[in-house]
Amino acid sequence: MNTLKDTYLPLSDSDTLSSPDPSASRHLATAQAWVFDLDNTLYSASKNLFGQINVRMKEYIARLLDIGHDEAYRVQKQYFREHGTTLRGLMDNHRIDPHEFLDFVHDVDLAVIGPDATLDAALSGLSGRKLVFTNADAVYAGRVLERLGIAHHFEAIFDIIQADFTPKPDPAVYQQLVDLYRLDPMVTVMVEDMARNLKPAADMGMTTVWVHTDTPWGQEGSEAPHVHYRVDKGLGLWLTDLLAV
Repeated sequence: MNTLKDTYLPLSDSDTLSSPDPSASRHLATAQAWVFDLDNTLYSASKNLFGQINVRMKEYIARLLDIGHDEAYRVQKQYFREHGTTLRGLMDNHRIDPHEFLDFVHDVDLAVIGPDATLDAALSGLSGRKLVFTNADAVYAGRVLERLGIAHHFEAIFDIIQADFTPKPDPAVYQQLVDLYRLDPMVTVMVEDMARNLKPAADMGMTTVWVHTDTPWGQEGSEAPHVHYRVDKGLGLWLTDLLAV
């Protein structure tokens, strides 16, 4: 039996998601399941919605530890690097209430994003099941999906709470996702803006798609073999091109 990984092409300097081999594109477009990250993936990082969340995280840490904002930012990024998420670092080192943290940092203005007709149409034309896999919580994710006008496409949101606050890229969480929703990794596509989060998916047999970002943490691992395709011009346009082949 052919799998999606049988048909992907290695990336070159000019190879983006909109220009793989046509036979690979047709096969990719008929995947049985698509797993999408949320922030900076289903909407453009240029909207800087996550920038608001970063500010809220810094404020939370400054209040919690009674430190200045510069030091709070240093702690925030240290925990992110060492624990996968700032939340996990705060839980491990300071025993915080994760629900309180999530409520605080996701109290942001979603007006910076709005309906994405191109992505909506592309998701409508894409065969296969569609799920969101996020290190955020489902309440916030649902609000974002509603603002984008695409919530109706997704059968489930697998969030950080359901993962017992264990973040990507811990391989155990990917296995939990696969087991819970009975996914066949060999015919599943995972889409992410953080390249390092694609490695466990690729190791399981999934085909991976990296949504290009300029952030250092997003680019980490982007040149590695576990990144099979790359999106440079927006996910909606990439999917539209994929469906047109």
